[in-house]
Amino acid sequence: MTEHDGLKIGSHVFQSRLIVGTGKYQSVEQTEQALTASGAEVITVALRRVELKDRSAGSLMNLVLSKRWTILPNTAGCYTADEAVRTLRLARELGIADIVKLEVIGDPKTLYPDNEQTLEAAKILVKEGFTVLPYCMDDPIVCRKLEDLGCAAVMPLAAPIGSGLGIRNPYNLRIILENAKVPVIVDAGVGTASDAAVAMELGCDGILLNTAIAHAQKPVLMAEAMRGAVVAGRKAFLAGRMPKRLYANASSPEAGLIE
Repeated sequence: MTEHDGLKIGSHVFQSRLIVGTGKYQSVEQTEQALTASGAEVITVALRRVELKDRSAGSLMNLVLSKRWTILPNTAGCYTADEAVRTLRLARELGIADIVKLEVIGDPKTLYPDNEQTLEAAKILVKEGFTVLPYCMDDPIVCRKLEDLGCAAVMPLAAPIGSGLGIRNPYNLRIILENAKVPVIVDAGVGTASDAAVAMELGCDGILLNTAIAHAQKPVLMAEAMRGAVVAGRKAFLAGRMPKRLYANASSPEAGLIE
């Protein structure tokens, strides 16, 4: 990597390619420790699941608004385009919505996104000047349509939200990466550091995760592991892996050996 190998989203450039969530931790103190250990520059906040007006010392909002990170407000818990748009308009009024994560859920059990509602909301939000990062299925067609609408990135899932199943369909991700002209950020399903490394080795531009850190036995240590995995995976992608071979290939060259 070079010092210029930053993640560019709209008008923003970040050196860290890891985006982390702020939910599910045991305490605000643990949240702060994990966010710091992750090295993330961008953190995401579920607007419908936090008390936005509580800015008191020790509150989550006090932490996330400390200007240490770029805030990525998200619409988790929204099931219609209208709900998502209204939620982000509110965030904009509160001064915390420049770059946003759009999430419109279609099913409460799988938490899979509703493609139709996501596209509808994205169209409105882009027109209103938001920098939109939509959570979506690992569907190359949906990703293309979101990009065509003007989304600044696409965020296909690797597996269901909070499942920790890892990269279930690397082939779809490869197709998305082959065609996308905006950053591709894997969102949902990463369970451990090797999952993050695999996604980055495929060529993904970034990783967004929450549960993998917050529900680890040692969240702060896992945050450090994720930080290293994203960096290592990116370096491996840029380096270009050796080709896979069916048979062995001697590590030492045979040319020049004395017979």
